[in-house]
Amino acid sequence: MAARALVFDIWQDIVRYSVTYILLIFVVMSAFSVIYYSHINRQTTSELEVLLSKKDEFNIEWRNLLLEQNSLAEHSAIESKAKKLLNMKQPDSNSEVIVNFE
Repeated sequence: MAARALVFDIWQDIVRYSVTYILLIFVVMSAFSVIYYSHINRQTTSELEVLLSKKDEFNIEWRNLLLEQNSLAEHSAIESKAKKLLNMKQPDSNSEVIVNFE
């Protein structure tokens, strides 16, 4: 009989404070959602930092490639490579041939 009375008292407390229990559940769910979204925010911020550093590295590499392209495109660089690698030389006036298209 005492056990039945105890169960009845517990049920009355649950019914009487049901709004409080529901609010408690919402507060706990809200706390866990704040924790979860804070974690997601930290991860996203970390990924953003990694991507920004990669962007900086790519910009530096791009500038270096532009400088290299400009130095290789100079006439003196092209002429020296043609002399060294292909054994080319500048033609003299006797070896020049003028072709006329008439």
